[in-house]
Amino acid sequence: MSAYPVTRHLIDRGDGAAVELFQATPADAAPAGAILFVHGNQGGLLLGAKEFVDNGALARFSSRLNITAAAVSQPGFGASDGPADFCGPSTQQAVIAALAFLKQQPAIDPERIVLYGNSRGAVASAMVAARVPGLRAVILSSGVYDLEAAFRTSPPGLRRAIESEAGPSKQAFLARSALHHVQDIRAETLLLHGRHDDRAPVAQAKTFSAALADAGVPVSLNVFECGHRIPREYSQAVLRPFLEGIFRPVVTYH
Repeated sequence: MSAYPVTRHLIDRGDGAAVELFQATPADAAPAGAILFVHGNQGGLLLGAKEFVDNGALARFSSRLNITAAAVSQPGFGASDGPADFCGPSTQQAVIAALAFLKQQPAIDPERIVLYGNSRGAVASAMVAARVPGLRAVILSSGVYDLEAAFRTSPPGLRRAIESEAGPSKQAFLARSALHHVQDIRAETLLLHGRHDDRAPVAQAKTFSAALADAGVPVSLNVFECGHRIPREYSQAVLRPFLEGIFRPVVTYH
């Protein structure tokens, strides 16, 4: 089943600020699930959600899984109003607004929505999982879940970004550290991480995984022999069976 062309939307974050979202929706009119991607830092390019249009991810996931595949631009990226706040309340609210936009669509089953965050997108997505009930699953790739601990050992460039966008206060760290909010997370969680990640230490994923398990959350941690960027061929072997299990029987891989 091929996807419709990708469409672009500007939605209200809830405070008058614009949030950019791209989506691809299958031609099948029967309500199916959805996946929402939240991008990482992008090396200063600030493409936002358009990254997933350009690399074909939206069309690929939509057509192969027969679901709506969408991506949201964080504040300060793409056409989403800024400023960037390093995965903080404004970024989380942008993701929440995108999820609400998807839930309202008749082609989407609101009980089968998966949130997928990468790098700083994983930081924000993990926090959103603690704030939004009813997510079917959360996929977190190369994220940090205790920002204060990560800040102490971060490379200088990353430290400067955190300082300028969020500030190094205890309150700022707490608002961006899902490890301290595991009691509010209920969605099944898939963690993907590189063993040699120099930006987000693998210990972060291990500690978060253990905390989720202790809280009774279904969680799976997959550690790959790579750095911060996980090659697609590595992650695909894990993602495919995970997503097929969630979206079956509408899956149409071939």
